[in-house]
Amino acid sequence: MSAPEFLQDVLAGLGSSPKTLPCKYLYDARGSELFDAICEVDEYYVTRADLDATRRNIDAIAAHVGAGVRLVELGSGNSVKTRLLLDALDDVRAYVPVDISTHALEQSAQALRTTYPQLEVMPLRTDYTRPLELPEPTRPATRTVVYYPGSTIGNFHRPDAAAFLKRIGKLVGPSGGALIGVDLKKDKDVLERAYDDAAGVTADFNLNLLVRINRELGADFDLEQFAHLARYDEQLGRIEMHLVSQRAQTAHIAEKAITFDAGETIRTEESYKYSVDDFARTAGEGGLKVTTVWYDADMLFSLQWLSSA
Repeated sequence: MSAPEFLQDVLAGLGSSPKTLPCKYLYDARGSELFDAICEVDEYYVTRADLDATRRNIDAIAAHVGAGVRLVELGSGNSVKTRLLLDALDDVRAYVPVDISTHALEQSAQALRTTYPQLEVMPLRTDYTRPLELPEPTRPATRTVVYYPGSTIGNFHRPDAAAFLKRIGKLVGPSGGALIGVDLKKDKDVLERAYDDAAGVTADFNLNLLVRINRELGADFDLEQFAHLARYDEQLGRIEMHLVSQRAQTAHIAEKAITFDAGETIRTEESYKYSVDDFARTAGEGGLKVTTVWYDADMLFSLQWLSSA
């Protein structure tokens, strides 16, 4: 991500009302490390439930994916769940991890090349929310399958999620498919604890965004004057992360003054939670059809198979 684009997005978000920042900028090298730590805390059920759903249903998932595919993982991170899938699949022609974080992408790609020396690993560093130009494997693939685990589809507003799924449909074509993680609606307290753990790891993850802005854009945010907040909006069906200004203050970025009232927030992330019917409707608006849904043992999370409608 270029510095001018980062600066433009930050100034646009902080100049809006209410103030926002794009959640993709949470994932610099330190942010990626902190997110990996979040996945280990007791309150954050998402990763455990995703892994459980994958393990419980891996044979059926592999049968849907098929043999000889080009597997494209969006937001690949550390690729822990991917290994379960790669172990179960037959003759994967190429694995294309796509991530905005250079650090996470390089580490993951190198580790997978070591574990799977016969696998053609073709990392692609880019913002996957934009149109993608996929690398072609040395051996032609039978089809393209997109893998999008975790709950990241929830970071899109509902209309944007439909538009994103439409791009995925174009990427895989009529013969391809997509395996997408979808977090399910559940009790408000469970959700808010998951995004505000007692150890404060998620708070550090959120505040690291201001650390990054200070470091890369020369800003002067006083980190001690901002606090992490997670809250679930039941009407919108989404958990929100905010950075709350503890007092009236002014920060400066590229000679621009950004003023805050006491208690004013910067919304840094939204994560929409779906019912199965909700997501089926969203997929349909994106020109895709949900054909199979798999769950973890506690029915907290789902993996959904989508194909061309």
